Amino acid sequence: MKEVEKPAPKDNQILVRVHATTVTSGDCRMRGADPFLVRLFMGFTRPKRPILGGEFAGVVEALGKDAKQFKVGDPIFGAGIATYAEYTCLRDGGPRVIKPTSMTFEEAAAVSFGGLSALHFLKKANVRRGQRVLIYGASGAVGTAAVQLAKHFGAEVTGVCSTANLALVKSLGADRVVDYTKEDFASPAAYDVVFDTVGKASFSKCLGSLKKGGVYLHAVSLASLPRRLRSSLGGKWFVGGVASPKVEDVAFLKGLIEAGEFRSVIDRRYPLEQIVEAHRYVDTGRKKGNVVITVGT
Repeated sequence: MKEVEKPAPKDNQILVRVHATTVTSGDCRMRGADPFLVRLFMGFTRPKRPILGGEFAGVVEALGKDAKQFKVGDPIFGAGIATYAEYTCLRDGGPRVIKPTSMTFEEAAAVSFGGLSALHFLKKANVRRGQRVLIYGASGAVGTAAVQLAKHFGAEVTGVCSTANLALVKSLGADRVVDYTKEDFASPAAYDVVFDTVGKASFSKCLGSLKKGGVYLHAVSLASLPRRLRSSLGGKWFVGGVASPKVEDVAFLKGLIEAGEFRSVIDRRYPLEQIVEAHRYVDTGRKKGNVVITVGT
C-alpha cells in the first residue's frame, strides 16, 4: 500500500471514486502466477499499469471536457482498469453503466468479471432453449454467472463443483449438480455445450461429452483452435480467447439484475488494506463466487 498522486481525467475520460472492487483469478494470474500473461498484457520489462484491478463500482467524480456517458455524482459499475485504488480514470463510453438501485456497491462490483466472461462465451456457443449445457467450475465467479445466464437462455444446465458448493449451484438454477469429488461428470455425447470456466477439466472428457456439432468453451485458453482442426475433433468446436466487453453487455446484465434473473455471489469481503490476504485466499482456488475489496464509502 502506498500513496500516489490523484489522477486527473483526460478529455475523453471520467474520474471515478472507487467504492468496491474484486480479486479475480485473472488478477492473480496478472500479478505473476502466469509469467507469459504478465508480459503479454502488462509489459515485457516492467508493468505498463502498476495498479491492478479490473472491475469496480463507484461514483463519477469528474469529467473530461469531451466525456458524455455520465454526469458527476452518477453511481456506476462495470469493467475498468487500475481499480485497486481510491480513484481511477476510465475511458468515456466504455463497458460501464449506472448501478442498479437494488444492489450495494460491493454486490455491483462483483458482477462484471464473471458476468461478462460467461456472457461472452455463451454467446459464442449460441446457447439457446432446449440445449443441454454442462458448466465445470460452476461455483466460481465465471461459473456462478454462467449457470444463471445459461438458464436465462433456456438451456438445461448441469453444474460441476465440489461437495461444499452443491447447494449454492442448485440455488442459482442448475437443473442437476455433479459432485466431481464423488462422481465422474463425463457422459458420452450428452451435451450441446461444455463450458470449462476454470481450466481444470480433462480435455478428452469434455470433448467426449459433447454431441456432434457441440461446442467446448474454455475460459482460460487464450485462443480458439483453428477452424481447419474441427474435423479432427469429430465435428466439434473448441472456443477459447478473451472477452471484449461492450457497454451493451453490461447493460444486458443490469437488465437481468433488475428483472431478478441474475445476482452476484460474494464469498468474502476485505478492506483494501488487506488485499494481500485476499489474493492469498483467491490463490488457494477455493473461493465461491467472488472476493470483494471495499475501497471507500
